[in-house]
This record gives sequence, C-alpha cells and structure tokens, in this order.
Amino acid sequence: MNYTEIVDINQWQHILATSNEQPIVVFKHSTTCPISAAAYREFTSVELADAYLVKVIEHRDVSNEIAKDLQVQHASPQAIIIQNGQAVWQATHYKITANALKEALV
Repeated sequence: MNYTEIVDINQWQHILATSNEQPIVVFKHSTTCPISAAAYREFTSVELADAYLVKVIEHRDVSNEIAKDLQVQHASPQAIIIQNGQAVWQATHYKITANALKEALV
C-alpha cells in the first residue's frame, strides 16, 4: 500500500482540505509500540486511494493538530476516516483491522 507521511501542520491543513473532494484515511502510528506495529500491518494491507500516516512521537505537533481539528481524542495507534473535514469513523488499537477499514469505506 502506498501512503503519504504527514510531517508538518501546513501539509496536514492541505490534506484536510482534500477531504472535501474525497474521503481520506489517516493512521496515527507510534514507532515504539508493538500494538501500533500490528495495526500498521493491517493498515498497509489494504489498498486505499488517499492514505496518510503520522508518526506520533516524531511529529507530535501534527498529531495534536489532527486531534484538535477533528475533535477526536488522540490515541495511538488510531485510524481515522475523514470526509468533508470531519471524522466519520475511527478505531484504535486492536480494532484497526483490514476488514474494519474496508467496511468503513464502503
């Protein structure tokens, strides 16, 4: 699966604006957490048109901005589907599965 890593807030604002045109998926990932590693494998096993990844330790400011903008409490790992600038679905930890992502995008 191809995804784009979000590394700064300006990039995130641009990506959020694109959700007005089509749904996007953001995966918040902790590079030190084994649960996040398992969720990452699920996330990357699904072909998604517009997928993005935020490394929450390395880019805490971006992760916090996403939580604030979407009014979704931060978790890691966390998958969020965004449409029209709003979170329409989210899952954390072991609830992030390939099947859950596919079903949420239907």
